[in-house]
Amino acid sequence: MELNLISGWALFRMNKCDLKISGGVIIDGTAQKRFQSNVAIHDGEIIKIGDLADWSCDQEIDATNRIVAPGFIDAHTHDDRLLLSDPDMSPKASQGVTTVVVGNCGISLAPLIPEGEPIPPMNLLGGHNEFRYSSFSEYMIALQKAPPAVNVVALVGHMSLRACVMDNLDRAATKDEIDKMALLLDEGLKAGCIGMSTGLAYPPSKKAPTEEIIALASRLKNVSALYTTHMRDEGDGIMDSIHETLKIAEEAGVNVVISHHKCSGKPNWGRSQETLALISEAQTRANSSDNNPSPKVNFDVYPYAASSTVLLESFVDRAEKTIISWSKPCPEQAGRDLEDIMQDWGLSLAETVKKLLPAGAIYFQMDEADLRLIMSHPTAMIGSDGLPHDERPHPRLWGTFPRVLGHYSRDEELFSLETAVHKMTGITAHVFGLKNRGVLAEGKVADIVIFDADTVIDRASYDDPMQPAAGIDYVIVAGQTIWKYGTSTGLRPGQIIKRENGTTD
Repeated sequence: MELNLISGWALFRMNKCDLKISGGVIIDGTAQKRFQSNVAIHDGEIIKIGDLADWSCDQEIDATNRIVAPGFIDAHTHDDRLLLSDPDMSPKASQGVTTVVVGNCGISLAPLIPEGEPIPPMNLLGGHNEFRYSSFSEYMIALQKAPPAVNVVALVGHMSLRACVMDNLDRAATKDEIDKMALLLDEGLKAGCIGMSTGLAYPPSKKAPTEEIIALASRLKNVSALYTTHMRDEGDGIMDSIHETLKIAEEAGVNVVISHHKCSGKPNWGRSQETLALISEAQTRANSSDNNPSPKVNFDVYPYAASSTVLLESFVDRAEKTIISWSKPCPEQAGRDLEDIMQDWGLSLAETVKKLLPAGAIYFQMDEADLRLIMSHPTAMIGSDGLPHDERPHPRLWGTFPRVLGHYSRDEELFSLETAVHKMTGITAHVFGLKNRGVLAEGKVADIVIFDADTVIDRASYDDPMQPAAGIDYVIVAGQTIWKYGTSTGLRPGQIIKRENGTTD
């Protein structure tokens, strides 16, 4: 590292670099006003921002009339397996994403889950018999041997821990089982994971009491790791769920991220004012506690009023409309409205769901006004929550980040482009402790996206969900171009960003 640093500064003095990005308008990820400048990159690092008129380079990109921004950080993904099975990572690279956070909603590809078909919702990662790892160290080694195009930040899934040590998930864990889960969690943290996630809304974790989560989350405190959660209820019981989340964070002494914040079901439309007020109050408390600081509370959100996960009758009940995204016994039903399938088969809802399982679904259950309010919150991060192994995935897998830039920022003027980029870069890097990413500045890793602010837009739709976005010209990871004008370059410079001594990178 010292030799690279010396080499970089030597080149700086000689005005030489590997890659020069010229003439672009920089939005640096800090929410500050854009400015026109040039960027010099050497050995994967930004070594100069400014006048590069007398600089020589091996390669130059003309970014005239384009925005140059930090690569987007997807705060919430289920890309654990995709990183290995499709390392070009086109669904994300095509959007300008350069870093993905995996292991969300309590579901991670490691440690090893029992043999056989993964139980829902662990099957969101696909039927992964060929991708099983007894420890997170093994998973990290697999990623190092076959690097993906983008960077990886990993969480240990609480549901995966339960599946490893419990013979019956429909109950609370015993003390002995919690101790065994703690050892597996410790191994994941030692391997470089940045924290633990839960999916308390799902059957395999529903019976896990608050005390079980506190006992495990307490292991995170001494290593400054993070707790993220798909809360127990995002519908009628949403306020109770936020209070439970805050209790876990307080008693365990850890910072927390609420995953894909939403208010589900028509009776709960408009309640985002309540939920955001409670979250903002907790954030104020954390920021004002100097002597005995309270845990920090943050959240991510995706820019759609429909959710997607495994098919569950309880989720169908609160949705205005449900589309089947995949069905193992009935694959021909992917993309169809559940109501139409019921009528065709002449079956009840319960009978139809049973016949389709295992299956996935898209649930239209949120209100656009709530979505806008949640996204507009000053601390909201953007996460896609895309499901790459669905036959007909939710369009958020391919469209999340360009939709925020093009539809909500440019067309709807919900917030400025600087704010939009900040929600995808600087905020996320700060919350997850990615100290060398998320901001365009000298000395930072050269993860960069170059896009056309006038044309960037999502093209993925519910009818045609696997379409790359428009307006993303270049995507660069550690100084190497992984996406260029709609095509993967095949380069795979992605790194595992590990937690080390309370920080990452």
